[in-house]
Amino acid sequence: MTVFEKLQAATEIAQDEQELPDFLVKRISLIIKNQDRYHDRNAEIEDLVDKVTNYDTYGQTGYLGMGVNNVILEKTLNRLER
Repeated sequence: MTVFEKLQAATEIAQDEQELPDFLVKRISLIIKNQDRYHDRNAEIEDLVDKVTNYDTYGQTGYLGMGVNNVILEKTLNRLER
């Protein structure tokens, strides 16, 4: 399974189970559709996969939380989209 396939699977699960917002799904989908642009950034895509996997709509984040919220995910996407 490629890193992009992992990202697709993680995104679908987060959308179905954690209510990942559509605006984030659209941004992630653009990365998946433009693999040629991101093919040399596997480590960053793996990091995005981890963050999408740990996405938690209700914010089990912070000092003790292990989850990822919208803000953290958006910052990761912003770095990738530069």
